[in-house]
Amino acid sequence: MSELVILIVFCAILGSVVGFLAGLLGIGGGLVIVPVLSSILLHFEVLPSSQIVVAAIATSLASILFTSTSSALAHHKNGNVPWDLAPWVMTGVALGALISGFLASLLPEQVVRIVFAVSVVLIAFKMFFSGKSDTSTERQLPNNIVLTVLTTITGGLSAMIGIGGGALLVPLLTFFSVNMKKAIGCASACGIVIALFGSVGYISSGLSHFAFSEGFLGFVYLPALLGIVCTSWFTAPLGAKATQHLPVPTLKKCFAGLLLVMAANMVMN
Repeated sequence: MSELVILIVFCAILGSVVGFLAGLLGIGGGLVIVPVLSSILLHFEVLPSSQIVVAAIATSLASILFTSTSSALAHHKNGNVPWDLAPWVMTGVALGALISGFLASLLPEQVVRIVFAVSVVLIAFKMFFSGKSDTSTERQLPNNIVLTVLTTITGGLSAMIGIGGGALLVPLLTFFSVNMKKAIGCASACGIVIALFGSVGYISSGLSHFAFSEGFLGFVYLPALLGIVCTSWFTAPLGAKATQHLPVPTLKKCFAGLLLVMAANMVMN
């Protein structure tokens, strides 16, 4: 069995786990894909170590384009996408993701690692203490211009660390008293936009670094993308169904601990 086939198999296993976790816990697959795929690419010496994290983030975003589409369609069918709010949020995340896709490739690799690790630590703490927040305060949504600015920042950070945006958008929208189901539905739809525009940025900025004949589309590594998508598309619905039978709050706390370990590993490697 060739090394390329083995790499695709590893990525397929990664995709199956990521898809299940995304459906079960409602988190962006990039939180798991980026550190694990970085290790896989490093092991198989696919590209120089200085560009591994950027390639992992770009590939993660490209895979989220597929899984977010599946999730958003399901939420739309259930009436959980607030289309009166979504266009303004989508505009913001699109701008942020596109800008971030270009900027991340220009930053030193260690800076990208640190940004990812810090963001993951904050998300982990949010997941761990999510059940203890005060929901009694009603807050009005800001005007559309302010909302677009806030979501531009959110989309930029999401694209920079290779996640779909739900981990950042849902807390932002629920802070302004948006119904949780509506917030998740909006984040799912926006995940498509973040992944699309972020991928465009990473592809465009990576065209001068790698050739299609090497398996790359810009910074996106296509064999890894194939492996991840071919399984995550099918396991995400299984994870969503499992929420009816598994103790999700407890699992979120365990997963938060795992995120802290992965964040530390990203910085130390």
